[in-house]
Amino acid sequence: MNEKDFFEEPAGEYKKEKDFTSLFCWQDSRKMKLFFYNEVIPKLPSYEEGNLKSQMRRAAVSSTANIAEGYGRYNYQDSTRFYRISRGSTFELKDHLISCLDLKYIEKEVFDKGLILIEDAKIKINGYIKYVQKLKKDQNK
Repeated sequence: MNEKDFFEEPAGEYKKEKDFTSLFCWQDSRKMKLFFYNEVIPKLPSYEEGNLKSQMRRAAVSSTANIAEGYGRYNYQDSTRFYRISRGSTFELKDHLISCLDLKYIEKEVFDKGLILIEDAKIKINGYIKYVQKLKKDQNK
């Protein structure tokens, strides 16, 4: 497998198994998003609906949606901008998770599980950003 297998769509027909859902950074971000939707947001009190709950929903969806949008851009610089937004949303979720622990909305076990998912997603997003930047650099040689 060469580097272009990870980023470029194959010539010819569209292959559904080769799109943004095949990216490890998107897969880990999806796990993180589902964790927040299933294990954190439901534990928040109703008075957080317009505040912390909605902010977490937006950041969680942004983490995967920006990877998908960046993947569809087919321009290294433009794509990287979306991957960085995804990374920012991941950091935002980390802050929200800390807030949930501080405000005693979640237990330490839920917090620890969330941190692992966030770190996994962050590492994969950072790696993919570096990979795309390398592709851009190699293309400009």
